[in-house]
Amino acid sequence: PSPPWYYSGDLLTVEYRTDPARVAELLPAPLSLATDDPGAVAMIWADWQSCSSSREELLDPVRSQYKEAFVVVRCTFEGQTFSRCVYIWVDKDFAIGRGIHQGYPKKLGSMWQTRPHPFPQGAPQIGPGGIFGATLAAGDRRLAEAVLTLSAESETNGFVNSHKMAHHRIFPGISTGAADAYVELIESGSSEFAAGPAWTGEAELRLFDSPNEELSLLSVEEIIGGYYRQVGVVWNGGRTLTTLT
Repeated sequence: PSPPWYYSGDLLTVEYRTDPARVAELLPAPLSLATDDPGAVAMIWADWQSCSSSREELLDPVRSQYKEAFVVVRCTFEGQTFSRCVYIWVDKDFAIGRGIHQGYPKKLGSMWQTRPHPFPQGAPQIGPGGIFGATLAAGDRRLAEAVLTLSAESETNGFVNSHKMAHHRIFPGISTGAADAYVELIESGSSEFAAGPAWTGEAELRLFDSPNEELSLLSVEEIIGGYYRQVGVVWNGGRTLTTLT
């Protein structure tokens, strides 16, 4: 269905620093590195339930539930700082379809994360001592794994993924050697946002080499922090920053 699209989900975020030169490789023109902390990266796992305005997908859960893992960096355009998703994997085709519209480079993958629950017998609680794990695999190979142990509430859920998104939407030319038929740089973000308390704690993150993925090039040089938060988001379009055809 057409937007608006509604999302409720649990986010596990690990922020870290990598070589800024590796981030710069992922910023096509007219984007450039963020001036402050240019090597900062956020690796985020999300367990989503989503629907359209009719909410009918919620009664057919296979159409509403999906998981994703994505990597966000920061960049600048005309003096403004943006967030940018440079890698993202999802486990449902409808999420890929929405990503084409939004400029997210979505691919199929397998991702899992520990789910909280108010009863502790088989789940952690969102609070001090809660331990959450997350994994990502694609192409039959594990790409990333994280462990987050919560210790205290946090004023923020991190800073890397806190700006409007700047994404390219590209339609390649059909003839051999032809230029792209259409390219635009867009800005998007949530039209509504609600969230529970953000929690922070000790985070571990490991990235693994793969013959057909580039994630490990953004190697973990220093952990900045880890965060857990439950959120609700409405997405209802963006705007064109510039047309690049």
